[in-house]
Order: sequence, then structure tokens, then C-alpha cells
Amino acid sequence: MYDLRPILLVNGVLLAALGVAMLVPALVDAFAGNSDWQVFLTAAGVSVFIGGGLVIMNRSGPGGGMTHLSVPQAFLLTTSVWVSLTAFSALPLVFTNLGLSYTDAFFEAMSGITTTGATVIVGLDDAPPGILLWRSILQWLGGIGIIVMAIAVLPMLQIGGMQLFRLESSDTSEKILPRAAQIASGLTYFYIGFTLLVFVSYWIAGMTSFDALNHAMTTVATGGFSTHDASIGHFDATHIEWVVIFYMILGGMPFLLFIAALRGKAGMLFRDDQVRLFLVIIILTTAAMTIWHLHGKTVPGEHAVRASVFAVVTNLTGTGYGAEDYSAWGPFGSALVLLMMFIGGCAGSAACGIKIFRVKVLLELIKVEIRKVLHPHGVFVPRYNKRPISEDVLSSVGSFIFLYIAIFVGIALALAAIGLDFETALSGAATSLSNVGPGLGPVIGPSSTFASLPDAAKWILSGAMLLGRLELVTVLVLFSRRFWRN
Repeated sequence: MYDLRPILLVNGVLLAALGVAMLVPALVDAFAGNSDWQVFLTAAGVSVFIGGGLVIMNRSGPGGGMTHLSVPQAFLLTTSVWVSLTAFSALPLVFTNLGLSYTDAFFEAMSGITTTGATVIVGLDDAPPGILLWRSILQWLGGIGIIVMAIAVLPMLQIGGMQLFRLESSDTSEKILPRAAQIASGLTYFYIGFTLLVFVSYWIAGMTSFDALNHAMTTVATGGFSTHDASIGHFDATHIEWVVIFYMILGGMPFLLFIAALRGKAGMLFRDDQVRLFLVIIILTTAAMTIWHLHGKTVPGEHAVRASVFAVVTNLTGTGYGAEDYSAWGPFGSALVLLMMFIGGCAGSAACGIKIFRVKVLLELIKVEIRKVLHPHGVFVPRYNKRPISEDVLSSVGSFIFLYIAIFVGIALALAAIGLDFETALSGAATSLSNVGPGLGPVIGPSSTFASLPDAAKWILSGAMLLGRLELVTVLVLFSRRFWRN
């Protein structure tokens, strides 16, 4: 068996931090005169007590502490953190006046902490401010956690080609956490600064300070939780939609490259292969959607461009905001939106899906194979950012994409088996695995919620969110007997 003390220690630290975070919505509700402040205060006490207990019991002795963490332990830590934080994050949602069951509360918390944005809450416009803020805080915390994991942990675990982003190619040690801590400190400062910038921009654009704060947190995290049932459509303001589009695009790009740009290396951002492909996909798909709108006369003029780019960007980045019901645009619009869900944003952002860099690697591999057919005796090497792509990365990317599609099909079949219609099952599997949020159709589309789904479907979708957020293999490896045999 692996030494679980470092894993329990980290879980304890994060649970205690989560409990402290619960004090913020408690104070907001207390100031607003809402009785739910007592619920948040109690949940905070429980989280801090249990988290503190885990820290005290596992902080010392052989194997204790956070200095060393092996790769197998990192697999276990990554999944256990997301599950434990979700379980405790759901507590305030269960006992508030919303009247959610634990299934609904767990679904909502998992959707928040994985930055998915699917919701079971109806009546957000009248919901207590503490609940609205807590949902946004969950996504904001989940967003920075995901970015650190994708940059510091997954490359070392060699998950799905993420080793392409190893910051130190010579680092073969198993010291995961110290390196993650170094990266996290720089990213956290940038993440906070970026959130403040988005907040000010939204406030100047016309949102109230409360709406601006909540939407800033969920935009930066590409989460998509809103304070209104109609999401961004509630504001009914063209200029707000364009501001949201701009920041969703930035939120779907690699954060480390933004830090490099701030340090005077702006060229790195625009020379990066996945950033360029990301922008090309946005331009081409927006153009295709706009032409389709104008040809069919479904949406006129500037509205066609704005509606198209909003639908493309919100689904490509996995933010999941809604400005209007794009699932009502017909087969072409729905198919294009579904494709965007699968592709996802850039590695190094909070966006999920297959991710742009894997699409780029796949395109490079296809290009090389075509050249080999045309020139059988030629030697062609697939490249990423002008560097040769190693065989282990090609293998990892191919395996990941195949596994992604296989799991998507399995989830869709499972949802269909419990009675969901074809469109709901298909889009539900895609939006949960890709951590987008709303699906397609009248049941879980942009103008609906997941509240009407049976409990079994909500647990399946919660598992799919976790799988998609943690890059599939990180979770699946825990079900291997060989893993537990060390």
C-alpha cells in the first residue's frame, strides 16, 4: 500500500481552506439579513474541524509532510482532492432554503469545482446572495486548481500528451508538490489580477458590482455560473456580450504565456501553435455560423456575427454562458456547437475538452501521413512549436482521443439506458465530459437546467465531469488492481 499520510495531509489543508472560504458567503448572507449565514458558518466549522484534524494527524513522522510525493501518490491525491472538496462544498447547498437533495447539491458542487457550469437550481434571480457567491467561488477556486494541475502535475504524470508542456525536461525526480508550489505562486498572483481586471470591465460595462464580481470569477475560470437564469442574456446589452466574448477568449488561452507577455515576451503568445490554432478555429467557425445565419435569414446583420461568435467561444472555451438558445438554430448550428464542446480550449487554461494542442498534434500526424503517401521515401517529422514531437507524446495523444470518444459513447449509452432522449443523452455526455455546462434541446439546453433529470443521470454526469476535468486517465488508473499492488 502507498503511504496515505501526505495525501490526507494535503486533503486536510485544502478542506480547512475551503471552510475558511465558506465564511465569505456567510458574511454576505448575514449582511443581507438571510438566515442561510448560519448554514455556511456550520459547514465552515465542520470543514475546518475535519481538515484540521487530518493535518494534525498526518503532519509529522516518517512519510508525513508535503516535501516528497511519488507519481502514484500524485494520481491518488489529484482525484481524492476533487472528490473530497466536492463532498464538503455540497454541504451548504443541502441545508439552505433552496431545498436541494444531496444528489442535487453534489451535482451542483461538482459542476462548480470542475468549472462545468451545469446547474440544477431554478430561480437564480431570487436566490440568496450567499448561494450565488458560493457557486462563483467554487468555480474560481476550481479554475486556479485546474491550471496549476495542468501545468505542474499532469506533465510529470505524462497524461494524454501533457508531457509536451514539462517546464523542466531534465526533471525526473518524483518531487511533485514543491515544483507545483513554485508554479502556483506566480499563477495565483496573475489569476487574482486578471479577475480584478475582468470585474472592473464588467462593472464599467453596466453590471452591478455583485453581478460583475460573480461573472468575473466564473469567466476567468471558464466556468459559466451566472447570477441569473437567463445568464448573460439577462443584461440584454450588446456591449456587455462583446466584453464577455473578449474575456472568454482570453480565459481559454494559456495563462503562463500571459505571464511571459507581461515580462516582455509577448511574441511567445502569438508564436504558440495552439494559440494560433485556437484563434483560427474561432474565426473559421464563426464565419461558417454567420454565413449560415445570413443565408437562412434566421438572424440579421451584426446580431448574426455576435450570436455566432458568442455561441462558438462559450462552447469552445467551456465557459457555457448563454446569450440566446443556440440549440434552436437547427441541425447545422447544433452540430457546430457540439463540435466546439469536444475540441475545447488551450492547455494551461481552465478550459477543458480534448484541448487544442491535441488537435494540433493530430493534424500534424495526419499531415505527415499524407506526405508519406505522396513521397514514400521521404522522411517527415511532426512538429509542435517547431520542435519534433516525440513518439511517447504521439502515442499518448492518440490513446487519449480514442479513450475520450469511447467514454463519451459509454456515458451517452448509460444516459439513454435510464430513459433520456437521444439529444439529451448525447449532448449531456458531451457537455459534462467536456465541462461546458448547458447541453442541447429543451431539457438541458441553454434555456433550461438539469433539475428534471433523474438522480441516476445526475450521478453519472457528476462522474463524467470529474473524468473530463482530471484528464480521464488520472481517475481511471485508480480502478486498476496493478495500481494498488504498487
